[in-house]
Amino acid sequence: MTRRRMLRAHPIVALAVAAAAASALLTGCAPAASGARELTGDLATHDPAYAVSGDVEYVYSTGDPNVADGNIQIRSSADGTTWNARGAVWDEKPDWLSEAVPGVSNLWAPELIEHDGTWYLYYAASTFGQNTSVIALATNTTLDPDDPDYRWVDRGEVISSSPADDFNAIDPGVIVDEAGDPWLAFGSFWSGIRMVSLQWPDGGRADAAEPLRLADRGVPPNAIEAPYIVEHDGDYFLFVSFDSCCKALASTYRVMVGRADAVTGPYVDRAGVPLLEGGGTSVLEGDGQVHIGPGGQSSAAGTLAVHYYDGRLNGAFQLALLPLVWDAEGWPTVTW
Repeated sequence: MTRRRMLRAHPIVALAVAAAAASALLTGCAPAASGARELTGDLATHDPAYAVSGDVEYVYSTGDPNVADGNIQIRSSADGTTWNARGAVWDEKPDWLSEAVPGVSNLWAPELIEHDGTWYLYYAASTFGQNTSVIALATNTTLDPDDPDYRWVDRGEVISSSPADDFNAIDPGVIVDEAGDPWLAFGSFWSGIRMVSLQWPDGGRADAAEPLRLADRGVPPNAIEAPYIVEHDGDYFLFVSFDSCCKALASTYRVMVGRADAVTGPYVDRAGVPLLEGGGTSVLEGDGQVHIGPGGQSSAAGTLAVHYYDGRLNGAFQLALLPLVWDAEGWPTVTW
């Protein structure tokens, strides 16, 4: 099974314009630092959901309000190096989203996972700084836009939040446990990272239980979001983004991780501090020069995908793909 992972609670308009204009300039720039792949082509992705299907790699990402009605964007690569735009999931957002989330302009932070021949695309609809939000689902039998059977089918709401809730239903990330059951981690700020159980084959919630709590920094504004869980050697690793995205060169995003022996936690960092008590071990931070504010992570096929803000391009956001390496103690390591 290959699987993936907007601005998370932030508008994309200004950065998207800059990224679209600057992305092509990356070709011919200084080569990527050791560790990261040297990528070319259309790299203007935010919150990349990285997936591999056959011999082709895909990245789905947060939509631009000015393109295809703000729908999730698609890029692909046949060689893992040169990336091409492949349009958007839909030309128009599903009508019900405007009623569920008044003022929604674009769709955020997708997640891709394949199960039994079906691709499940989870995504978020929200507005900046609010928790009137929805995580919704679409399905397809293929990721190849050239396949005659290619069609994303709207499956509606998976979970929502409102001002009456202490969580924010954005930033979906799906993990399948050792029994084959799917779980949805989600969350941005508010009460931190939460989790609900899902079910196959519809991909919806398995029950109406109160969302579990996985991680919480405990200090306002509780800047933790973008959960993504990876299983490795029987343990589960919860990757999250700390601090602030979406501020171009001033972004402070960084990728942190915790470890658990059960998908539902408790997750602790390398020093044994629970992620529910502000813990987290650093996996990837900016280098202060080229790669600024990395986060919005996903993983597939031994690769960690993030966006970052490029110091060579005045802070335009770009895609980065880095090898995910496991050290002697079984912890993930990533280097630029």
